[in-house]
Amino acid sequence: MGARAMTVVRIPTPLRSYTRAATVNATGCTVAEVLVDLDHQFPGLRFRMVDEQGRLRTHMKVFVDLDLCRDLSTALDGTQEISIMQALSGG
Repeated sequence: MGARAMTVVRIPTPLRSYTRAATVNATGCTVAEVLVDLDHQFPGLRFRMVDEQGRLRTHMKVFVDLDLCRDLSTALDGTQEISIMQALSGG
């Protein structure tokens, strides 16, 4: 396992009640590890994104740079930026 790289993570407005910031830093060698680190820093955030089976919730999207990421085991090297997007619904 390589060194844990620092990754910039863009947080969507609906989740900023956890982070109080539009961008935060997290460490991890995979997207899943970054989400775990985010949850250590901002308890409850990961549960809003990942279900009990460890999969992204259907209304969540994660982009690594500009590429949609559905596999949380996607490796990171510290040069990428993660953007989290949350679909909104209403009537």
